[in-house]
Amino acid sequence: MTVCVQVHTGRVTEDVPAGWEVVDGALERTFELPSFPEAIEFVNRVAAAAEEANHHPDIEIHYRQVKLRWWTHSEQAITDRDRELAARSGSLAG
Repeated sequence: MTVCVQVHTGRVTEDVPAGWEVVDGALERTFELPSFPEAIEFVNRVAAAAEEANHHPDIEIHYRQVKLRWWTHSEQAITDRDRELAARSGSLAG
């Protein structure tokens, strides 16, 4: 089950998966993994889920930290698909 919180962004109230925040129009979250290899394994799990859904996040890797940003480029907005994949990627962090 996905737990969401309401975020007021001025004009629109959006459902945001727990642990995520809206930053510059995208769902964003930074994950801290125990080691660099585990961070890369996490990115690989997210990549597999993204490929399966044909919907891909922006990913930044800084040693043990992985920042994910989900938003739909064609809509220039956060969509239900972004929320679903954000929640799913959160569960992939282990």
